[in-house]
Amino acid sequence: MSKADLWQRYRRYLWTGEAVGMQLDISRMMFPDSYLDSMAAPMDRAFRAMDAIESGARANVGEDRMVGHYWLRAPELAPDSKIAEQIQAAVRQVREFAENVHGGKIRAQRGDGFYVVLVIGIGGSVLGPQLVSDALGCDDDEMAVLFLDNTDPDGIDRILAEIEESLDQTLTVVVSKSGATRETRNAMVEVAAAYKRAGLSFSNHAVAITAEGSELHKKAVAEKWLATFPMWDWVGGRTSITSAVGLLPAALQGLDIDGFLAGARDCDALTRNKDVLSNPAALLALMWHYAGRGRGDRNMVVLPYRDRLLLLGRYLQQLVMESLGKAADRHGQTVHQGLTVFGNKGSTDQHAYVQQLRDGRNDFFVVFINVLHDRAERSLPIEPDTTAGDYLSAFYLGTREALVENGRESLTITLDRLDARRLGALIALLERAVGLYAETIDVNAYDQPGVEAGKRAAAAVLQLHRKVLALLRSRPGEAFTCEQAARAIGAEQDAELVLHILERAAANPDHGVTRLPGATPIDAHYQTT
Repeated sequence: MSKADLWQRYRRYLWTGEAVGMQLDISRMMFPDSYLDSMAAPMDRAFRAMDAIESGARANVGEDRMVGHYWLRAPELAPDSKIAEQIQAAVRQVREFAENVHGGKIRAQRGDGFYVVLVIGIGGSVLGPQLVSDALGCDDDEMAVLFLDNTDPDGIDRILAEIEESLDQTLTVVVSKSGATRETRNAMVEVAAAYKRAGLSFSNHAVAITAEGSELHKKAVAEKWLATFPMWDWVGGRTSITSAVGLLPAALQGLDIDGFLAGARDCDALTRNKDVLSNPAALLALMWHYAGRGRGDRNMVVLPYRDRLLLLGRYLQQLVMESLGKAADRHGQTVHQGLTVFGNKGSTDQHAYVQQLRDGRNDFFVVFINVLHDRAERSLPIEPDTTAGDYLSAFYLGTREALVENGRESLTITLDRLDARRLGALIALLERAVGLYAETIDVNAYDQPGVEAGKRAAAAVLQLHRKVLALLRSRPGEAFTCEQAARAIGAEQDAELVLHILERAAANPDHGVTRLPGATPIDAHYQTT
């Protein structure tokens, strides 16, 4: 396609939203002009479905729950006044708690102020808050924020070592809707033990964000933690960023939560527009549909040209892939839908996988994230009339041109600057696009049966783990191969799992298991003494 033709497409398909400081350019997605019209019926169905969701329909049919993350930034739209009051009360509680911490009214056990926040969670409980913290944080923030998002002992040790000298000034925020999420519970137990070793009471340094009546809520109330904040069953983890889950860490860090909520609210309003060409979320969803033929046949490569948006790819992996990766449609038909997300940052990837994007397999489309404003002060000229930011922009534009020259498709989201309001708008845009796209392919974006299946499988492995250890301890000094141990506990079909359990137990001092030398793992003997 000639540059003149591309210019005309750009003029036709550029969406500009001055109210939220954002643009969306889909001109480098080479759909025919007839494509948008051909998708009129699916999009009409999607718009009706989104209206129903915002009106309180039980869109998460698997769990018989409403889906209400849109109400978090516009409580007046909630289906009843009680929900609206709960949302408003939670935001007030977040503001007041952060102000009291910053002002010294809420202090640590030894009388010091809190200067560090440690957030413990997993998935949506931390991916959103991490993105906000990294994107908007500065050296003069009110508090430093760290995250524990796994049950990896080494990862836990690294974070605890980082805050060892400031543990008595560290406020720990534990996030779990059910209160029973194992990774979060495990990290909480380890962190509580660290406070105890330091002669500190965990409850005097702890806050919970959880559902009322959950295991975590009961624990926090019984132990008199500093505060509890609500999570509601109508907010999923991957869309919880504008709830207390995202707002509390941001407010403690000193970020502009009002601007963040306002940007999300204003973008929500724009993305309710039924005119597709005037609705950036509809355009984004349609481009995902076009690129993957409605089946996710192409991968989405996210390239933000701003270091502060490095974590956007990880955040989008959960939002998009957990929402859209479904085995069955709403009618129970096997469809194996999904949209695979990869991402890092530009221009770093000029020197990494952009080579394959241009010359390798054409199994992707690129989502560029471009930010116009560089910094508050004038930039140093690296060369005459050229700054480091000019180079960054040139690399983005050059990569975009190099891709289209070779028949590779891309779209660009441009923010005029990166601040709380624009980030909130970007999050809202992406959330709405996921919801609309899911409706066009007739899958439920708001359940996660695959995640639950993984949890059940992990529970079965842990049960087997305990049986293996019980066997070895019941017969100390007797050595077993993995197959012998599997037979002894009636799990012959799980000999490989038993092997992995024995190998790990022997590699660590926790359970007193040793592997006798001189054999391969499969033939080796394991014992306790």
